[in-house]
Amino acid sequence: MKKLLLILLCLPMIGFGQFTFVPDDNFEQALINLGYDFVLDDTVETTAIDTVNYLYINGLGISDLTGIEDFTALTELFCYSNQLSSLNLSNNTQLFEVSCGSNQLTYIDLINGNNSGLWYFQSMNNPGLNCIDVDDVAFAEYNWTNIDSWTTFSMNCNATGIKDYTSQRKLIKVLDVFSRSVTPKPNMTLLYIYSDGSTEKKLIIK
Repeated sequence: MKKLLLILLCLPMIGFGQFTFVPDDNFEQALINLGYDFVLDDTVETTAIDTVNYLYINGLGISDLTGIEDFTALTELFCYSNQLSSLNLSNNTQLFEVSCGSNQLTYIDLINGNNSGLWYFQSMNNPGLNCIDVDDVAFAEYNWTNIDSWTTFSMNCNATGIKDYTSQRKLIKVLDVFSRSVTPKPNMTLLYIYSDGSTEKKLIIK
């Protein structure tokens, strides 16, 4: 009876850790090689990855990055030269650098509420990547220029029936109220000049 009671008391401490689903064996093997996992079983302990800041997993034949959503502290993701078809980074709010070129990407979700914190973004050599979902189209067009010429930014890539007008124009320059070319900053009244001749006046307050 005492042994049974001891086992029952220990149960809450055994086997109830949170796990992250990682279905791509090449991705999980990379995590094993980096010391974040130990067994190839489609899962990794969430506590082993939710504090990881840097992830360099280039050229490893990875086709699915499911599980990346639990890398909540990730600031740098380099996953170029793989076989990725989609990339969802909507839960990765700390990103500072992303390089995902030379894949088979057709869609990227970057609506994470902190695009202004993403200093470097590169998605070139993805022939099927026509649209990237972002928080702010004008900001992305001005700051993230390492994309293929056929790739556009949108706030709703999957819109049906209505074509996203903003995706058909490109941001040419940003001017302050004195018509000087400037880099967008909070608390400034700015004029966004587009390739179709249209102009938008913006004031982003932070």
